[in-house]
Amino acid sequence: MTKETRASQIRELIAKGTVMLPGVPNAATARQVERAGFDAVYISGAGMANATAGVPDIGLLTLTEVVQLAGYVANAVAIPAIVDADTGFGGAENVARTICEMEKAGLAGCHIEDQEFPKRCGHLAGKSVVDVDEMTGRIKAAVNARRDDHFMIIARTDARAFEDFDRAVRRSLRYLEAGADGIFPEALQSADEFKAFAREVKAPLLANMTEFGKSPLISFAELAGLGYKMVIFPQSAFRVSMKTTEEFLRDLKKAGTQSDWIKKMQTREQLYELLDYDPTAESWKSAC
Repeated sequence: MTKETRASQIRELIAKGTVMLPGVPNAATARQVERAGFDAVYISGAGMANATAGVPDIGLLTLTEVVQLAGYVANAVAIPAIVDADTGFGGAENVARTICEMEKAGLAGCHIEDQEFPKRCGHLAGKSVVDVDEMTGRIKAAVNARRDDHFMIIARTDARAFEDFDRAVRRSLRYLEAGADGIFPEALQSADEFKAFAREVKAPLLANMTEFGKSPLISFAELAGLGYKMVIFPQSAFRVSMKTTEEFLRDLKKAGTQSDWIKKMQTREQLYELLDYDPTAESWKSAC
């Protein structure tokens, strides 16, 4: 009998329907996602860069850093996690190592994009994409490197913004021919484009419902109806927490006390419960 892995779990979920993946920048937030009842979690590249290093999402974190941070998330929850692997951290050989390291860290899959390095946020101007053959080389290297055939390799194309919609479709079909398990069309610009892309590209598709970008905010139910299999909300929780923290700090500076915020805080007991920590126990059950 084949041993169930996180990768096989995400494939089973996709086979049954559409999966909602809230984005997280760290393991604690991933625990909250799991406790809220979600079946899978997305590890945002922007979230890791913004929250951990305080830098923009332009490929500044190394493979070692991303694997370590993503590994914390994967090992903190029982649900499968998919991670943003940017451009694969180099050429084909680097992409192969990226897949090996992601698998060892416990991830269920990743997406690799066709941008040139240094990359940019998918919803900003000034992006450029590599030649199709270079990207198919990345995909082939990724597929050949994985040891678990269930590990999901999702090809992200940023061609809609740099080239046009039709070329994004053509690129995606080439990526599937190269062995990609799914396609992530970044920065589609209308609901009609999401619908047309799903009609043209018959594969597990990932929709990015990030705020303040080029794509309209389409409901999960509508995207599921169009045939998308994965819907990510990469920075939503992070943006909410950052806005709330900003308001708290402004009030603390003015009032000199946090008293008015106590009821809005997560309590010590709630945090310990989230972390599976019993301070009266002799050992922490999640230590390993």
